[in-house]
Amino acid sequence: MAADDTSTSPPQTAQPTEPCWLTAQPSAPRQPSEARQPSAPRWLTAQEQQAWLALNGVAMLLPYALDAQLQHDDDLSLFEYSVLAMLSETPQRTLRMKRLAGLANGSLSRLSHVVSRLERRGYVRRESLPEDGRTTMAVLTDAGWEAIVAAAPNHVTAVRRMVIDPMTPEEINQLASVCKKILQALAPNCEVPQDYLQRVDEICPASGQELGPVREPAAATSST
Repeated sequence: MAADDTSTSPPQTAQPTEPCWLTAQPSAPRQPSEARQPSAPRWLTAQEQQAWLALNGVAMLLPYALDAQLQHDDDLSLFEYSVLAMLSETPQRTLRMKRLAGLANGSLSRLSHVVSRLERRGYVRRESLPEDGRTTMAVLTDAGWEAIVAAAPNHVTAVRRMVIDPMTPEEINQLASVCKKILQALAPNCEVPQDYLQRVDEICPASGQELGPVREPAAATSST
């Protein structure tokens, strides 16, 4: 006779129909010590969770898609493009390495590795600051200038297709406002958002004006 499994099988529990790690407190939290008892977390509402998950998805997928476009069309990574673009927008096409790392949203060690690769391609060179030999400057060469100018049209086409064109002008203004608020919230804990906020504020007075991919430096010097 077949064994009766009904008496030994564990009881079946209902499975949650949606993730609860952002919207509700876990059912059996560990109790911290009395001295480190935290205040109750403010769990996300359904509307807040929807906004957060959408933003998180964009933050993960958009850089990957833009990087793939640049690699395919111009043999540049998104970070390499950002480094060249930041240098192209500065006087003399020159920036301190530490400042460039912040503007390109990368660590100094990562930037150093990428600049070495760009140096081998003739796009960037490093120089010591005359008055302070310990400070290293990154300089965009003429070949680097030509590379960013050549890559910019395909890149801006991808940005329009993935980000700008799906939105109305009103939604674009709302997006800029929302992103500035997030950058401001990040600023106390990180230097990078301050750099971005400054760049955004510089562009805002010319809102609505069509901007080229890069601006010719006011006092560019030969960098070959």
